[in-house]
Amino acid sequence: MNRIGLIVQREFTERARKKSFIITTLLTPLLMIALMAAPSLMMVLGKSDTKKIAVVDDTDAQFVGKALVSGETIEFQLLAPGTTLSQARSQFNDSDKAFGVLVIGKDIVDNPSDMQLILNDASSITIEESIQNQIQNIIRTARLSRYNIENMDQILADANVRVGIQTLKNTPQSDDEGSMEETSSVVSWIFGLILGMMLYFILIVYGQQVLQSVIDEKQTRVLDVMVTSCTPFELMMGKILGIALVAALQIVIWAVLVIGASMFVMPLLFGADSAVAASSAELGAIIGMVTNVKFVSGLFLELFLFIVGGFLFYASMYAAIGSAVDTPQDASQFNTIIMMPIVLAIIVMMNIMNDPNSGLVFWCSIIPFTSPVVMMARIPFGVPTWEVAVSLAVLYLSFLAMTWVASRIFRVGVFMHGKKPTWKDLGAWIKMK
Repeated sequence: MNRIGLIVQREFTERARKKSFIITTLLTPLLMIALMAAPSLMMVLGKSDTKKIAVVDDTDAQFVGKALVSGETIEFQLLAPGTTLSQARSQFNDSDKAFGVLVIGKDIVDNPSDMQLILNDASSITIEESIQNQIQNIIRTARLSRYNIENMDQILADANVRVGIQTLKNTPQSDDEGSMEETSSVVSWIFGLILGMMLYFILIVYGQQVLQSVIDEKQTRVLDVMVTSCTPFELMMGKILGIALVAALQIVIWAVLVIGASMFVMPLLFGADSAVAASSAELGAIIGMVTNVKFVSGLFLELFLFIVGGFLFYASMYAAIGSAVDTPQDASQFNTIIMMPIVLAIIVMMNIMNDPNSGLVFWCSIIPFTSPVVMMARIPFGVPTWEVAVSLAVLYLSFLAMTWVASRIFRVGVFMHGKKPTWKDLGAWIKMK
């Protein structure tokens, strides 16, 4: 056990002192905090200047142009009746800097396509939708007015309704409506996607480090020297646990920085009275999550457990493959097989929003090859504790089983040089006594 500790210490200190580790550890939480603050920054920095649009309206009494309402993003300027397109262009000199000209045809009510928007600059979906929605409502009102119904405006105003739904989730303590938790599927999917991608990133990056470390030391014959003072199993476990500690340290640092930001920085940016918080229900749900220290802390605790379990599970396979080959090129065929379940987990994760409790999603969150990524993507939706516990238990038990298999390959592969092994060779090494 002492020999494993020495190997762990060597692997940990060698990587934790690297500048790349320090830079990545510090920059990643800053990026996460920036993503949390993105809604506020986008609303502040994304504000554009009011676009001035000249309106050439050929309808009777220019009823469409007169009904257009200017706003923060668009300012309509109705031109005199009979103004042509060329006259409209020349009427706006350089000091006015018109964004464009909207030409409304005479038969717009019967032919809704009888309309043109001629721009002097790049258009945007927001501007086009705003103009289309306004004109659609004007045409609808004009068509309905043909039926000579009294109080048509009042009827339309009463009939026009926007439905909003508040989603609440039952909890074990929710014996009344007031104790239920407010939730949002879109917000949960965003958080799940971020957490799943973080775990995917760590599995790939640190798993490849295990593979590359074993290959490098095998090429330089360092492993041949090390196995003279420890068993192949101790050597493999020491390398895996050492690199796992580096990943764990990074997660702990990220958790401290992000939780600190959730406690002190986010409330300043997204206070209850801020315009951003009140702008939409989805933004309000996001703000409620990122400023909820208990929620963020729980996510990082579960992220830590799944990262450690997932890394140990995959690292044992990477170590076994690294010991069996002499170069990274030789490892490519085996590396592809190891990567396939992780890629499958990403594909399943992308579909979680459709149904986070479907049969496929449930089993992929239990099977150890995909469970770390898929379960972390499900957790923000609210997963029963027993499912998380079962997933973790299966993951860590599978790690022990995979370690046994990997150690059988490692003990033989570490001494094999100059031959590229096949799957049949790996199977024979596992059975070898």
